[in-house]
Amino acid sequence: MAFKSFLFVSLVSAAILAAPVAEAQLGLIGGLLGLIRIQGTLFCTANGNMGANGTATPVFPNALVQLQCGGNVVSTSTTNGSGIFSILLDPLNYILSSLLSNCNLKVDTPLASCNSSLPALGGLLSSLQFIGNTPLGALLSVANIIPAGFRFVPSN
Repeated sequence: MAFKSFLFVSLVSAAILAAPVAEAQLGLIGGLLGLIRIQGTLFCTANGNMGANGTATPVFPNALVQLQCGGNVVSTSTTNGSGIFSILLDPLNYILSSLLSNCNLKVDTPLASCNSSLPALGGLLSSLQFIGNTPLGALLSVANIIPAGFRFVPSN
């Protein structure tokens, strides 16, 4: 019982701390409507995905991940040392259904930069997948989106 109480207090504290950050980035209206977060882990493989059967797969650090909608780059993020990227969007500028149908994640950083045996030309592309909402406090909700699965796209 003590663990459940501790867990509950920890989650509430995190929600209270996260709400001002979101409000500071997006203004009061963004905090009331919610946020859109696209995040994932990029792996250093020919398709940017985890190896078969969850085998140990190296990550792809320092890769530029672009969110492209209608062919235009609308946001970017760079993967950290663990291959993780995160893009936070203002819900006043993006409609969830439009993001899912008209936008992709693109990685132009050469795969050879993380593994010399991979192609030096070409990149990775993934559509987006909505996985649910995370409520943070009374007013804030985060729509969570992940890459649906990267695939290699050769250069033209």
